[in-house]
Amino acid sequence: MIPQKHKHLWVALPLLSALLFFACATANKANVWDSSSAPVADMEKLRSQIVPPHFKRQDFLITDFGAVGDGKTKNTEAFRKAIEACNKSGGGRVIIPSGTYLTGAVYLKSNVNLHFSDSAKMLGSRDVNDYPIVFTRWEGMECMNYSSLIYAYGEKNIAITGNGIIDGNADNNNWWSWKGSKDYGWKEGMPEQSAAREALHEMMHQKKDPKTRIFGDGHYLRPNLIQPYNCKNVRIAEVKLVNSPMWFINPVLCENVIVEKVRIISHGPNNDGCDPESCKNVLIKDCYFDTGDDCIAIKSGRDEDGRSIGRPAENHIIENCIMKDGHGGVVIGSEIAGGARNIYAINNTMDSPNLDRVLRIKTSSSRGGIIENVFMKNTKVGTYSEAAVKFNMFYEKPGNFIPVIRNIWVENLDVEKGGQYGLLSAAYKSSPVQNVRLINVNIKGVKTPMKVDYIKNLQFENVQINGKTVLVPDSLKIAVESIQ
Repeated sequence: MIPQKHKHLWVALPLLSALLFFACATANKANVWDSSSAPVADMEKLRSQIVPPHFKRQDFLITDFGAVGDGKTKNTEAFRKAIEACNKSGGGRVIIPSGTYLTGAVYLKSNVNLHFSDSAKMLGSRDVNDYPIVFTRWEGMECMNYSSLIYAYGEKNIAITGNGIIDGNADNNNWWSWKGSKDYGWKEGMPEQSAAREALHEMMHQKKDPKTRIFGDGHYLRPNLIQPYNCKNVRIAEVKLVNSPMWFINPVLCENVIVEKVRIISHGPNNDGCDPESCKNVLIKDCYFDTGDDCIAIKSGRDEDGRSIGRPAENHIIENCIMKDGHGGVVIGSEIAGGARNIYAINNTMDSPNLDRVLRIKTSSSRGGIIENVFMKNTKVGTYSEAAVKFNMFYEKPGNFIPVIRNIWVENLDVEKGGQYGLLSAAYKSSPVQNVRLINVNIKGVKTPMKVDYIKNLQFENVQINGKTVLVPDSLKIAVESIQ
């Protein structure tokens, strides 16, 4: 029994708990870094945790398992046999020698390094029957769909290395036309993906078991090129990637991922370069991106699937990369319902009139989630077309899950010729972008220096746009388009 004189305390407890939760959440919103040395120190701690996988010193030549590098013979079975033999013997390298090896989907097993010799090419089959149905994510939604050209699930210590080429073999007549766009070969009456895409959205909204969301043949959802799923210790290095049906590198729910010295060139639809999704401890370095969509897009799942799994994208380092064409250089979203945190981008170079944005954070109230602690430093930009820094909380249809964007630090950003905007932001009044700091920013040739609405705690230190110092306006609701 609760004594009558203390009953008022028990009535107040739920309110006190709510206030305590709010106080903790509010405290969390404060800037996590007080000087530029703080995020750099955090980044270096993270770097020490990301280590490459190691492999047994033994090689398995795919030609010893029946592979023929004439560009015509289908080698799917030879790849399977070589990888299985390597795995069963404790691991090592599966060697692809010089030649062009046509193949369907390849499954990569634990402790196997798929290594390309110079002048070696893996050429993806254009026959959909060569891509088995596997558990995957498609645009951040879980389903059963075509395997990527190289796929792994639940494996450890895997790699794709060497100076060869992985060619997805997509063009306007194969795979790309499924987008349903005349820009990519689609013509009236041809099959395309929109009906299946909408069906998958509806299944996700209804929270159907992902294993019952079966697509594949007759549905036209294009596969990605490389997708390790729920794997640990992954390295992709030195290879050149071209002509993917859709996204190029899409690790999902992986931990300890290294992508380095990779060249990605393709201007097909949704040809994102590297999209780590709900991954932890990721290093992307010394890569070259010339893509038909975002160069790097960090993701954590769409809407219900992203929220139910609840795995954020966290602890990513992006450094020394060159980014040419693409919708964005460093992008967070839009499939970001699981949130993102601790993202570091340093010493990167971007330059193309077809590169839309330098740093882009895109989300919506159908996503929700918290995006926080983003640090970009030492970025050199020749030109871009839309905005140097862009926040957008209205990327797709609205919902009931208001997103949070906070703790964004951009330092030493130098742009020779800007596009439409320097800083562009669209946020909710109830959830303004919080704690944005721009330091030593110099952008030339911008048409409209700033167009922003709801930002709380915006700080400028030595921000020069069009040769003049820009100060932060007093109002929390800012709509400035006239700073010259």
